[in-house]
Amino acid sequence: MNKLKPRVGVGVMILRGNMVLLGQRHSDPKKADSELHGEGTWTMPGGKLDFQEGLMEAGTREVFEETGIKIKNLELISISNDTVPDSHFVTIGFLCNDFEGEAKVMEPDEITEWEWFDLGNLPPGVFPPSAKIIKNYLDKKIYQEN
Repeated sequence: MNKLKPRVGVGVMILRGNMVLLGQRHSDPKKADSELHGEGTWTMPGGKLDFQEGLMEAGTREVFEETGIKIKNLELISISNDTVPDSHFVTIGFLCNDFEGEAKVMEPDEITEWEWFDLGNLPPGVFPPSAKIIKNYLDKKIYQEN
């Protein structure tokens, strides 16, 4: 019997008009801290759910830890099933249009920069869980099979 268990992650799509905030993950796998192997990709703020933590609480915490931005009024927009051979996450995606502050690199060993990108002109190499959240948002669907 396989002892590996799925984990829960959250991603927060922060929008300013038609612009989405993405951070570039460190290219060094030891620094990128990604069990889904997202080294060098562009990702929205997010991370793993802590034990007994609420989903929105996790999203709020992760955004502040990674960017210094204070967010409010999260809206559930996506659920995705994200797998690689040695890891499995169910990722909960939230939308946030209500926030205070500008993104700062708060964890330079994991994220090297934050940038705003037009939803219609995303950079190459978007982290697959973040890409699914964006796709679900644009398609107006909470969940889609791969």
